Amino acid sequence: MQRWLQYRRSAGMLRSSLNRSKTLNPSFQLDLIRPFSSSSSDPEFRKYAGYFVLVLGCGVATYFSFPFPENAKHKKAQIFRYAPLPEELHAVTNWSGTHEVYTRVFLQPENLEELEKIVRDAHEHGQKIRPVGSGLSPNGIGLQRAGMVNLALMDKVLEVDKEKKRVRVQAGARVSQLVDALKEHGLTLQNFASIREQQIGGIVQVGAHGTGARLPPIDEQVVSLKLVTPVKGTIEVSPDKDPELFYLVRCSLGGLGVVAEVTIQCVDRHELVEHTFVSSFNELRKNHKKWLGEYKHLKYLWIPYTDTVVVVRCNPFSKWKKPNMARKFGEEEAVRHVQYLFRQSLKKYSGTSESPDEPDIDQLSFTELRDKLLALDPLNKDHVIKVNEAEAEYWKKSEGYRVGWSDEILGFDCGGQQWVSEICFPAGTLGSPSMKDLEYMEELKKLIEREDVPAPAPIEQRWTARSRSLMSPASSSREDDIFSWVGIIMYLPTMDARQRKEITEEFFLYRDLAQSRLWDKYSAYEHWAKIEVPKDKEELIDLQTRLRKHFPVDAYNKARKELDPKGILSNRMLDKLFPSSLS
Repeated sequence: MQRWLQYRRSAGMLRSSLNRSKTLNPSFQLDLIRPFSSSSSDPEFRKYAGYFVLVLGCGVATYFSFPFPENAKHKKAQIFRYAPLPEELHAVTNWSGTHEVYTRVFLQPENLEELEKIVRDAHEHGQKIRPVGSGLSPNGIGLQRAGMVNLALMDKVLEVDKEKKRVRVQAGARVSQLVDALKEHGLTLQNFASIREQQIGGIVQVGAHGTGARLPPIDEQVVSLKLVTPVKGTIEVSPDKDPELFYLVRCSLGGLGVVAEVTIQCVDRHELVEHTFVSSFNELRKNHKKWLGEYKHLKYLWIPYTDTVVVVRCNPFSKWKKPNMARKFGEEEAVRHVQYLFRQSLKKYSGTSESPDEPDIDQLSFTELRDKLLALDPLNKDHVIKVNEAEAEYWKKSEGYRVGWSDEILGFDCGGQQWVSEICFPAGTLGSPSMKDLEYMEELKKLIEREDVPAPAPIEQRWTARSRSLMSPASSSREDDIFSWVGIIMYLPTMDARQRKEITEEFFLYRDLAQSRLWDKYSAYEHWAKIEVPKDKEELIDLQTRLRKHFPVDAYNKARKELDPKGILSNRMLDKLFPSSLS
């Protein structure tokens, strides 16, 4: 709280100094003008001299009032570094660099008591303190210029119950930290998202998920939550204590309170056998239902403009009956075709087969090579197709098995900065899959080819069981329902502002094509960490209407009003997506 009070005092001093700069001493103003007026008595000259002084004064005031990125005093600090800036100014950026805000209110409590005081005082003063996690969400869902609170310093594992296989952990702990702490107790999490750097509070609140038609999204693993609210203080919710609020809070986008502690149902630590191989659409059609039921974890990586589908399936080591089959090719051989394409492309675009920035191409990983290849001409469909074909070749030479602990196997190198749109839609039941998931992919691939979209690989497709959390995209009251999740991407492999802008525009054309042609047909809704607020008013109203059809928006807004009537935990995104009415 001292940090916040210091902010308020420093902000007041800043405003005072700005006010003084705007009300200069009259004699000082005359001193500024007099040298010009003494050189000429021409009224026109005096008029333009006055304009000059006015413009100069405005320029000085603007320079010291606004945090321009090019100003050397205000260096960019990515959110996962939490680096303080001069004058307590923070430039908070999400991982992909797609959203950024500047703020002087960035609070990091070290314990529950500090967090409670921050929320209480913020409510009293009407100060925004949007909960923000580790900044991995492509849409910057946790960002708020007026102020943020981050729990990175509240990252302790508080209690492990080996008998019940449960862990109570502070919400600021990262998934990787929690998994490491659970190892010594012989436990682990039931499922994982692709990246391990999420904070526990964030991964739960946005409805993150792994893959496996028998396994629900991660919020479903939560058995109780401790929530710090502006009005009711700290409350604990569970199926036994206010079940209606519990199922609303589990996936509530940080809008109902700051999640301080989470109790999670774990499983025994176990090894998995992962089998990666290349398939085709026709082969998938024949085996898809069987694979969904037979494998604990299953995902497909679709390669646009090819018939290649990479299948990654896993089962516990104890159920593995096949002999160990090592990869036919090592990583060095698998990546060789991609290296060759990079050298050829460098020669085409820059006249040399060696990159001046990367003198040793042979040391680059596959994902690094893909990023650099795409950076050469990211929106040229023919170039992107060549990169996709090289990726298909890479996966053909990466076929094979590997054995490892589940937390090691289920991670995935997603590549560099990127735009992502991921949707979730029903796919029948585990006993009777509808095959809508494969139909969606068939239509999406045809749409990409028909519209000449420079779509890079992969398009990742995963599955989960249902969630009982009311705001989850996979929410369902039917226990055996399954859902498919499909993510389309465009990489941002360059820091060139013009090129990033062009990629961004092309990505949203790509996303809008999928939305207009496919989403309603398949009852698809975007992942909360990927949804973007439309700038067009009509598009925004359409989105708000769609959300009301699927989610209990009125119940959510009612809870927001009861727990956070001043909206201190909200931001523009939540206010736009969930208005109290559509009028």
